[in-house]
Amino acid sequence: MTISLKKAITGDRETTIREYEPIDEFQGKLALNPKKGLMRSVIENDREVIEQGKLITDSINQGISSFTASTIFEQLVRNYSLAESIYGETIIRRITGFEPGLVHKNIKLPEFQRELLKNIEERIEGLKEQKLIDNEGTITERAVELSSLILYTEELEKIMPKDAAGEKLHKKPSPYGMKDELKAYRKDRYSDLSIRKSLKKAILRGHNEIRIEDLMSYKRKGRGQKYIIYGIDASGSMKGEKLEKSKKAGIALAYKAISEKDNTGLIVFGTGVKASIHPTLDFAELLREITKIRASTQTNIADSIRESASLFPEKKATKHLILITDALPTKGESPDQDTIEAAATAAARGITISVIGITLDRKGAELAKKIAEVGKGRLYAIKDAAELDAVVLTDYYET
Repeated sequence: MTISLKKAITGDRETTIREYEPIDEFQGKLALNPKKGLMRSVIENDREVIEQGKLITDSINQGISSFTASTIFEQLVRNYSLAESIYGETIIRRITGFEPGLVHKNIKLPEFQRELLKNIEERIEGLKEQKLIDNEGTITERAVELSSLILYTEELEKIMPKDAAGEKLHKKPSPYGMKDELKAYRKDRYSDLSIRKSLKKAILRGHNEIRIEDLMSYKRKGRGQKYIIYGIDASGSMKGEKLEKSKKAGIALAYKAISEKDNTGLIVFGTGVKASIHPTLDFAELLREITKIRASTQTNIADSIRESASLFPEKKATKHLILITDALPTKGESPDQDTIEAAATAAARGITISVIGITLDRKGAELAKKIAEVGKGRLYAIKDAAELDAVVLTDYYET
């Protein structure tokens, strides 16, 4: 097919391109496909639905899978301190409509109890009407979808406007790297052609059509193929805010890495490996699995490293594991030694390991340092879980 380029584009001469063919675009699956009603509600800032979604998110992070008005009310009345340790202040605020301190202060007053029970029943009924819990009070798949949307929109709103982390480029050419300086065409991919520069060169040479010798294409800086696995400690000490921030950091990593065509996987560990996903370009799959993570009991880092090693492909590529934890491993006869041995085995297979420790004690920090050293990765010791997403992205870009 011949395409004429009019004088308005090329100047006085008319230049023609005699043939063209479609350009292939390589990309990951960043699109989401949740139920339209939930997506619309979140996008349109439906305050009630968003509050319900945050309540579901908080509940999952606290390890709570069901709601019963009478049970919640009785626990608050019988032993407020115990109820607070189970639900956390945020859930108490969302489910009762009162500040936790006010609930604690007035929980024994009959008139306050009546108002409290009424509020709890109304909120739970609202969850049922939206089909976020079933008739038995169990959190539904629809609720998990809503929670996914809340986590996704909140984290992307935070990371999209600014990205202070740089990008490490390799000198080796790659077909999927970034466009760099121009060069003469040498049977390169058509998607690398610079039409504007090729036209300009043809016109300057006085050609009425673009010839092979006029074609200019971009060199690309290679980034190297990466396979990243994000490991989240889902032991009991991580429940609540630390688990929520870890999830959001995982969402940020998955979004950024997949947008860079880097396969990203997931490992969730507690007493053992609770969930795993092979490195993939399917963002929605990762988002769903990250959202469902609940805190459990002990920590078994050795098993998580061994399982992660089995998820990486055998091909030659950058393979990197990022571990998020707030505690020492507690599962196994010799948990520290088992963990170091697992890290050494992974390193022998070309897998690097970075550890991000949240408020680790001295012994925990020493072990984390050894894991990072044996795993030829980096150690980040942080005190505030709010820093997690920035640290995780920094480690990704440094890999």
